Amino acid sequence: MPRVACIGECMMELSGADQRAMTLSYGGDTLNTAVYLARLGVETDYVTALGDDPYSDWMIEQWRSEGVGTDLVVRAAGRVPGLYAIRNDAGGERQFFYWRDQAPARDLFAFPESGEIAARLAGYDLVYLSGISLSLYSAAHCETLCAALDKVRAAGGKVVFDTNYRPRGWPDVATARRVMAELLAHVDIAAPTLGDDVEVFGDADADACADRLHAAGVTEVVVKLDAEGCLVSSGGVRDHVATVPRADPVDTSAAGDSFNAGYLAARLAGAPPVVAAQQGHRLAGEVIMHRGAIIPRDAMPGEEH
Repeated sequence: MPRVACIGECMMELSGADQRAMTLSYGGDTLNTAVYLARLGVETDYVTALGDDPYSDWMIEQWRSEGVGTDLVVRAAGRVPGLYAIRNDAGGERQFFYWRDQAPARDLFAFPESGEIAARLAGYDLVYLSGISLSLYSAAHCETLCAALDKVRAAGGKVVFDTNYRPRGWPDVATARRVMAELLAHVDIAAPTLGDDVEVFGDADADACADRLHAAGVTEVVVKLDAEGCLVSSGGVRDHVATVPRADPVDTSAAGDSFNAGYLAARLAGAPPVVAAQQGHRLAGEVIMHRGAIIPRDAMPGEEH
């Protein structure tokens, strides 16, 4: 069975329109993808650092209950995880507020365990990370990460990257552009949302985005276009894959994260890119009809999807 490692940060999540009755949960872009991959039957481990506090214990328990492996989670003594709050406007679009400057996930490649973690990544069939993951790490730690990704690829695995640009995580857009461009030399599959790559790289449209990524050496590209579907580009073939719009979405949290999970699960099972994109759309279309990043298990699309 294929094995996937998702690298990044999971934080405590507060959500709800009324501050007097907000819901406590957890979330993070790559963690969201890990959970949905596990729910789709893919053996998935999460790679991050947490504290040794009760909230970190609770998150570990929750991830394990979802089938997400935690052997590559560092537990840092005396540290606590980051926190973010979500507010949604009338159309379901999100506003994020963060308290995460001292989160242990930022030091993932600085702990004594980091060497072993980097070495073990080479045993995975697919390693997934995002621009948010990259924004956590220093230049030296990004070099450590890229060296580990090269070993993944040398061992026959693939690296997947989603731009997922959040300006607050970066000193400026120029830094984000430079760091992400450097990472692309180590990436096999790119799954950006067009709006992010327009903001970071200035791409004129989805075709220009795919052209740039292929020129950087990425062999498979799926550019997410929100309600307009996605553009899939691989092996010299490009297809626009439409999605069925959902009326009155409740919360767009994790829409892209869940799409990526549906897409990658299908690709790992041998589906061609267009079919994989259709599965991604189906899952994301259900996710946006629920509040929070992780929807109830019984809301997951059926096996026929």
